[in-house]
Amino acid sequence: MNDSLPALFAEVCARQPYRIAVVCGEERLTYAELDAAARGLAAELLRRGVRRGELVGLRVSRSAEVPVAVLGIMLAGAAYVPLDPQYPAERLRLMVDECGIRYTVGGDVPVWGHDPAPADELPALTPGDLAYVIYTSGSTGRPKGCMLTHANVLSLLEGALPLFDVGADDRWTLFHSINFDFSVWELWGALATGATLVIVDAETSVDPVEFLELLIREGVSVLNQVPPVFRVLVETHADAGRPPLPLRYVIFGGDAVDLDVTAAFLDALPEDGRPVVVNMYGITETTVHVTFKELDQAALRGPDRSPIGRPLPHLDVVLRDECGVAVPDGGAGEMWVSGGGVGVGYLGRDDLTAERFVVADGVRWYRSGDLARRTGDGELQYLGRADRQVKLRGLRVELGEIETVLRGCTGVRDAVVRLVDDRALGDLLVAYVVAGDGYDAKLVRDECGMVLPASMVPARYETLPAIPLSTTGKVDRAALPYP
Repeated sequence: MNDSLPALFAEVCARQPYRIAVVCGEERLTYAELDAAARGLAAELLRRGVRRGELVGLRVSRSAEVPVAVLGIMLAGAAYVPLDPQYPAERLRLMVDECGIRYTVGGDVPVWGHDPAPADELPALTPGDLAYVIYTSGSTGRPKGCMLTHANVLSLLEGALPLFDVGADDRWTLFHSINFDFSVWELWGALATGATLVIVDAETSVDPVEFLELLIREGVSVLNQVPPVFRVLVETHADAGRPPLPLRYVIFGGDAVDLDVTAAFLDALPEDGRPVVVNMYGITETTVHVTFKELDQAALRGPDRSPIGRPLPHLDVVLRDECGVAVPDGGAGEMWVSGGGVGVGYLGRDDLTAERFVVADGVRWYRSGDLARRTGDGELQYLGRADRQVKLRGLRVELGEIETVLRGCTGVRDAVVRLVDDRALGDLLVAYVVAGDGYDAKLVRDECGMVLPASMVPARYETLPAIPLSTTGKVDRAALPYP
């Protein structure tokens, strides 16, 4: 295994310097041009006094600047910290202060226009050097910075990429924001295999018609998606008459997969034009992905409504109860993850790191907070977040289960559920629904009652034009209006 991500890139670049590495609109960068631009940025950062291991802010648009900036910061021996301009000013200030950021690429440090640094002037990196710090939401309202190393990402690539038949002839989208660690897999999955990275600009990422046209025009063969965004793409594809697609793989992550939506999408394509669909449950703290499950016809139509498969080769998953004791097969438990993907911990949060990154039986584990069950064939069934199990009138209710039922009801295109406190009536389950043809709230309530116990049937139904999504493409539950 290489010592660092830049070393891996250099190996690929030496093998194919003139192949196209990056596409963004009309812009094209070969591997050699990407290398030169990144080494130029690294030279500028070193000239300004950036030290090995320093955290450098990253604030660039969805453009060819992304791979140049990421690689350039790493070549300088530093680690990048995405700074999303859409974040509130107070959140950004906290991140900058906590990370001790002195320079921001795309801010005070321009990406382009620097002379490349000679290779012997660049610092030598080790597997244990930090590659990036990505902030995720904290349950206390304070975001936490997850620290991941070059070794963590390299172990992901070494463990996961051989499970796919991908190579230099593939074309991957970089669809997700650099503030979301799904982008790490997209970017390095492409560059590690010598493929072409097709960058989806900001306008196209929120316009499903333009995005569908880009997939066809650019011949995208590897598409990574979070399920809420994929649902919209499937509707757009259907509205466009279901044109042939160049996709070879669709890889899900970031949220529970919609088996019915996926099955309908594949059924509408000719048999020889159907991509392989893979579900990859993952966690930022354990480097993007944890499990692998190919969603074949049996899985798409089977009794398990949230199959996530088996751990990736470089990881292990054990299900434990609240006391940390392993549960028997068939029992529900929290997923504890160990192996090469488990990150360093949380920046400046020793207390939280000690709580979530624990040692048991001589092994370092990350406690995910996610619940799963191991089925008879040894695969994992995702049961949702432990903290999404709400208590309603003394009963534990899994909101994800209700949402799955709602999405199968007449006239419901999409739905999410939350527990709200009504001053007059107490706690109530509220369904937020994106309505389609034939939607009727009373009918939906009746259909839910045929599947769910009375305690789990939403009491109120609110229609929305679309489910609000965060910058990472996940459902933004905080943005749901009070009914």
